Amino acid sequence: MTKYLLSVHSVEGEAREPMTEEDMRQFMERVGVLEEEMKSAGAWLFGGALHQADTATVVRMTDGEVLTTDGPFAESKEHLGGFYIIEADDLDAALVWATKTTEAVGKPIEVRPFQHVSEA
Repeated sequence: MTKYLLSVHSVEGEAREPMTEEDMRQFMERVGVLEEEMKSAGAWLFGGALHQADTATVVRMTDGEVLTTDGPFAESKEHLGGFYIIEADDLDAALVWATKTTEAVGKPIEVRPFQHVSEA
């Protein structure tokens, strides 16, 4: 089986109504159902949600010195908001999970296979 990253992307400044408590309850219920289905199918490995991109700290080496800066690495309106790491037989099976994920969270999902160490 191949491991895949299903990344959930959020768009900065996206115009949308704030979630009510009921909206949030329904959202969490949909996500819970999805995650239980992944676990039951043996696809679930790990998942997590991230804080907003402006909470990021970037660490890099510049002229032999460690430099840390606030904010996301890339200047972009679209940022990684969360992710799932799953196992699937092939890309088609991973895309089925991505379809279910985008339906549950209402955000675009990027699907990428992990590279095997021997491929690196």
